[in-house]
Amino acid sequence: MAEPGAVPAAAVLTAVLTAWGVPGIGEVRPGDDLATLLGDALAADAVARPATALADGDVLVVTSKIVSKAEGRVVRAADREAAITAETVRVVATREHPGGVTRIVENRLGLVMAAAGVDASNTPEGTVLLLPEDPDATARALRAALAARFGVRLGVLVTDTAGRPWRQGQTDIAIGAAGVRVLEDLRGSTDTYGRPLQVSVAALADEIAGAAELVKGKATGVPLAVVRGLAHAVTAEDGPGARTLVRVGPDDMFAEGTAEAYARGWKDATGAAPRD
Repeated sequence: MAEPGAVPAAAVLTAVLTAWGVPGIGEVRPGDDLATLLGDALAADAVARPATALADGDVLVVTSKIVSKAEGRVVRAADREAAITAETVRVVATREHPGGVTRIVENRLGLVMAAAGVDASNTPEGTVLLLPEDPDATARALRAALAARFGVRLGVLVTDTAGRPWRQGQTDIAIGAAGVRVLEDLRGSTDTYGRPLQVSVAALADEIAGAAELVKGKATGVPLAVVRGLAHAVTAEDGPGARTLVRVGPDDMFAEGTAEAYARGWKDATGAAPRD
């Protein structure tokens, strides 16, 4: 929580926010050294476009698919349903449709996503991708390697595409983070009318992820972006990571899946478990 009277970091206005995609990474394969691939692409881009040379306070935004590919998190498509089941910690909701059943689940990373984040896009025919093993650890490793190579203070986000309840379409969110303030806590400061803010906490890492996706995109083959203008959000330490963005325990207002909520409601009303 902000100290009384303190100016929150978000109040440090960003006069210009710049984001650009970094070309030249190509297809990533299991066992590839991702830090080297990204570093080579960043260096080549800086030669071609000197203004893109990395600077203190830049945030690198990496699509999780290339992390998954480098880690070998690829399975045959025939195993997709089994892969979803293996990645699932808790079923939140299911919905039947002409093509089968969509499962909204909590996966082993604590993320609530369709199909546990198992993805069939941007992967060779007949295969699907699982999410990275530990996106926060990947972000920390990439930050250390690239900051050492380029001699600048960086933040790193690993991102994935997710849907939202009550909203059409998908957007990118941060699933891994290092050196970036993932939440901007505005509680304790005041609004423009001098009223105290009591509940405002901005999901800063997710906002950066969404901005970066505008210059990457699923169909462009550009899995890396640089966002400049948020140096105040880049921290000296790695920080707690993107896992802190996940609501858990009493903060999770949707902890029950539909089947669980139905069963509890039935039992509360009748005193017995629902019949099949």
